[in-house]
Amino acid sequence: MADKVNRFREKCRLVHDLAEVQQLLDWDQQVVMPRKGAEQRGLQQAALAGVVHSKLTDPEMGELIADLKAAGGQDEDLKADLREAERAWSRAVKIPPELVAERAKACAMAQVAWEEAKEADDFARFRPHLERVLELTRETAAAIGTPNPYDALLEDYEPGMSEEALKAVFSQLREGLIPLLDRIQGAANKPAQEVLKRHFPAQAQERFGLQVVADMGFDGAAGRLDRSAHPFTSGTLADVRITTRYDEHFLNMALFGMIHEAGHALYEQGLDPKRFRDPSGQACSLGIHESQSRLWENLIGRSRPFWACYYPKLQSAFPGVLDDVDVETFYRSVNVCEPSLIRVEADEVTYNLHIILRFELESALLHRQLEAADLPEAWRAKMKAFLGIEPPTDREGVLQDIHWSAGLIGYFPTYALGNLFGAQFMETMRRDVPDLDRRLEAGELRVVKRWLNEYIHVHGRRYLAPELCEKVTGRPLSVQPALSYLQTKYGEIYGF
Repeated sequence: MADKVNRFREKCRLVHDLAEVQQLLDWDQQVVMPRKGAEQRGLQQAALAGVVHSKLTDPEMGELIADLKAAGGQDEDLKADLREAERAWSRAVKIPPELVAERAKACAMAQVAWEEAKEADDFARFRPHLERVLELTRETAAAIGTPNPYDALLEDYEPGMSEEALKAVFSQLREGLIPLLDRIQGAANKPAQEVLKRHFPAQAQERFGLQVVADMGFDGAAGRLDRSAHPFTSGTLADVRITTRYDEHFLNMALFGMIHEAGHALYEQGLDPKRFRDPSGQACSLGIHESQSRLWENLIGRSRPFWACYYPKLQSAFPGVLDDVDVETFYRSVNVCEPSLIRVEADEVTYNLHIILRFELESALLHRQLEAADLPEAWRAKMKAFLGIEPPTDREGVLQDIHWSAGLIGYFPTYALGNLFGAQFMETMRRDVPDLDRRLEAGELRVVKRWLNEYIHVHGRRYLAPELCEKVTGRPLSVQPALSYLQTKYGEIYGF
């Protein structure tokens, strides 16, 4: 049996290593690849996707999983590895290799088309690529064979979650958010964002952001920062790459984007170095991953204790720009709640409404209840219904996110789940670290990292997300911690 265990782990680790190469190709495409390289990159990604699929679906892998499970007596790590490997293997064997390769190629080309279409504000340029990606994504879901095709896709990002369960959670969330948003919009005591729209040179933004993420515990010798059209994190453990983008007249974009991506990076750098290549040694789920980035970005990065420490440093980073602004005014400015067009710049209250909107649209697309040609108008209609505003351009509307071009149907809900997990984790962290605010005011950001390392990161995927949540917080996932946090924070800021 020891030989079989070793063979099983070797095969799993090879699949992991090849998947990391896929990530590197994708990082290169989004950061430095010449635009004319799209077709070649599509062929490369298709070839590599085929290799990964063949390794994952190797009959020997299935035999090893079956033999080891039948033998019993495994330790907890091996049991978890077998569970995760079987889940991946059983899904992969249902998908034809040629479909895997064709979808990888289509997504690589669609991402370049999306970037060009966004720049030109021309949805028609992107539409045929989106239609092709959707077609291949539906075929993939059909091959997997679950009764609901959306559930088949969601399993890749949030194992155990279903579309019906998401609808129930999002209904509760929306019911709590809309009245809160109405109270905020009716409040007389409203902060403004003028101070965030002064001139903040990009180079100085980068220096300050790198200081913050280093203080968070991001290991610069095991990571790097670059620019991309859409911020993202790529890599694991000793090679974790984050990206951001800069607007010299809006500080939030790069600053909170960097904190967000560094939250993802700390998770990857915090995995068990002995097990990160094993199936259950990797990150738990995207909802848990997003809990890390959203917790750092908002519950830490937009908190009053954080700015008590970092506001003087920010003023020094931009001489003369904020000399007339006190810390309380700045804190209120970075916590303005106002319906806006761009998801990644949305405040904590309206952000989840952006996610629910995307969830409903991608579900309708997948179920053929909405055609790609009608997507821009459907987007505008939902923005009006959810947030009371309409994008004047598709660049600020349906073209703002990269996800659908990359075939990531089922990914968007994990952002909202991340907000819920994050708020629940934060409640527990505050009980465990009762002087947390004092330590944040002193700039001791690594107290947060250490807690997350111990309770979240090092466990990888040993537990599924619902089990991890209950193990850490003592109860199942709930919308109440997030709603209570938002009601308390924004009630204090807006005076109700």
